[in-house]
Amino acid sequence: MSLTKKFSKDKSKCDVTFTLPKEAIQGGKKVELVGEFNNWNTAEGIALVAKKGEYKTVLKLEAGKRYEYRYLVDGHMWTNDATPDAFVSNPFGTVNSVVELPAPVAKKAAKKVTAKKSPTKKTTAKPSADKLTKIEGIGPKIASLLNDAGIVTFADLGATKVGVLRNILAEAGNRFKMHNPSTWAKQAKLAAKGNWDKLKKLQDELNGGV
Repeated sequence: MSLTKKFSKDKSKCDVTFTLPKEAIQGGKKVELVGEFNNWNTAEGIALVAKKGEYKTVLKLEAGKRYEYRYLVDGHMWTNDATPDAFVSNPFGTVNSVVELPAPVAKKAAKKVTAKKSPTKKTTAKPSADKLTKIEGIGPKIASLLNDAGIVTFADLGATKVGVLRNILAEAGNRFKMHNPSTWAKQAKLAAKGNWDKLKKLQDELNGGV
């Protein structure tokens, strides 16, 4: 191999080893590397060192480019690599050798795997229970019956029909069946709105909630 390449970790630079066998220089003594990397300046040719039947040098080049080059033997004879990356014609009717250094390929950023969040259940805040015993005609026992039936606030009670209230009381037994809930909803609506003065006035006119 006349060319070997070793890229830096970030792939932005490359150490290229240029090698020329001794038989290629036809008895010459001095071999220099000249090319685009030194503006073809023969006065600043890069000397190759003789090692075990070949001449060799290492040059650090920028990746993402292609460089034309030739070898100059004893200052007057030009020769090329036997197996460069490519050959291109030059203005002097001969060819130049080419070394190609591909640009570094940007690594694709690894996709972040985000753990799927399990959908959170929306919890509807339950309204705080009202003290239903503030309603004329409702004592602790009846308030407990209403709560068990899902009537826990003044608003609940205000929206409940009298017939439903009568059924709740009837199902609780004769002890509760005798109570008359006909004004409970009206009272509860006032309580729900915070109209305590009107509620008190109404209750003063009632007798046992009726």
